[in-house]
Amino acid sequence: MSDASAPGIDHDVPAGEAAPGPPPPLVDRPPVPRRTPAEEARTLVAGVRVATLATLSHDGGPWASLVAFAALPDGAPVLMVSTLAEHGRNLVRDPRASLVVADPHADGDVLAHGRVTLAGRAVTPSGAEAEAARAAYAATVPSSSSYAGFGDFSLYVLRVERVRWVGGYGRMDSADAAAYAAAEPDPVGDARGAVRHLNDDHADALLDMARALGGYPDATAATCTAADRYGLDLLVQTPRGPAAPTRVGFAEPVTTPAGLRGATVELARRARA
Repeated sequence: MSDASAPGIDHDVPAGEAAPGPPPPLVDRPPVPRRTPAEEARTLVAGVRVATLATLSHDGGPWASLVAFAALPDGAPVLMVSTLAEHGRNLVRDPRASLVVADPHADGDVLAHGRVTLAGRAVTPSGAEAEAARAAYAATVPSSSSYAGFGDFSLYVLRVERVRWVGGYGRMDSADAAAYAAAEPDPVGDARGAVRHLNDDHADALLDMARALGGYPDATAATCTAADRYGLDLLVQTPRGPAAPTRVGFAEPVTTPAGLRGATVELARRARA
């Protein structure tokens, strides 16, 4: 169950009175899909190569270490660790582990950005899985070629059992192992450049989207805050005050990294039709 509905605290509001809220949309529109917690987790894992690994020390206490990792097609993290390091010795003794993967582009308030915790057991792969894991790690961490053959290094695959995604304040949810494995990373990936381009060069199109598709025909300005395979998130200004964030959806989900531009152009055309 999501924690996103947890109540906040309104300051300086007299007892018994409701706090003033943002102006509601003036036009009803169908809900726009957004990434599931499993998709959010897979997208983060696909775009990051450094994480914090938590293992259990000989006395049962937690031990956190910075590690490089790769990922198999089902999102299972691949690790290569040495028994010269405490976390390597810990995994030999107790395979239970968790990995924290965080948005590498977080700036300002880092807690307002995405991260995911994957918990499970680190196992030594064999056969075809071992070959796939070794190839994935070599492709992701090219420097591993200098130590992969050392006797103190071992290859592990984290069998994910629990997933906890946090997208920032008030945005968090869990996913089970099956949903995580079945989800696909968002091909849009890091859309910061596209978002910046939309705000710098296409503010008029964003305003049209907010008015025609976002439920705010009285919008006076709109700013894009995020883009994913399903649509755009907008912050809208109205004569009634700043509105709650709204979302406008693409006609079809984006399936390739290059597809974001075409989907956004189609969205602008539809807003102006």
